[in-house]
Amino acid sequence: MKKTIFVAFMALSGLYAMAQGDSSFGIKGGLNYSANGDYFESASDVAENPDRNIGYHIGFFGKIGASKVYVRPELVFTKTKSDYQNSEFDMSKLDVPILLGINIVGPLHVFAGPAFQYILDTKFDGIKINDVENDFTVGMNIGAGVNFGKLGVDLRYERGFSNNEATFINTDITDVGPSRIDTRPDQLILSLSLAL
Repeated sequence: MKKTIFVAFMALSGLYAMAQGDSSFGIKGGLNYSANGDYFESASDVAENPDRNIGYHIGFFGKIGASKVYVRPELVFTKTKSDYQNSEFDMSKLDVPILLGINIVGPLHVFAGPAFQYILDTKFDGIKINDVENDFTVGMNIGAGVNFGKLGVDLRYERGFSNNEATFINTDITDVGPSRIDTRPDQLILSLSLAL
């Protein structure tokens, strides 16, 4: 997975250096309305669905392409939170979406593409979780946006594809097996971007 991300960035960097036309780069940030997957407490196999909560993201983007079609790689730090019945699950990660977009009409554009994620940190009820099945996962972004000169606003949906669970010992119940939580993201992302 590390090699895939490295090769993708090298290829996109080369394309950026050679690109003509509407190529640019900039900064972005915004809010995430997100939830992770089900929580399975060690004492039972009953799944508990999360309540959505607000998180944030901040990062960089590049845009490579002509006037109609473009490729937009991004590097984004994301912080998410999901609420379970009496607990919270916090996750910090690096996201690397590589989006293919089409300018529809005027400032309106649509885009979709894979999103590679690297999990940096996970906490359940303030306790750090070290046992995450996969640090690298893959998901999908799809959305639409508008650009007003150098300023852009977009709304997208992200869903993780790779099965990925974090396991941990519930501190209230130590005589049974570990609890587990599905770390795949399921979120709406509202972003504001500025081309530099």
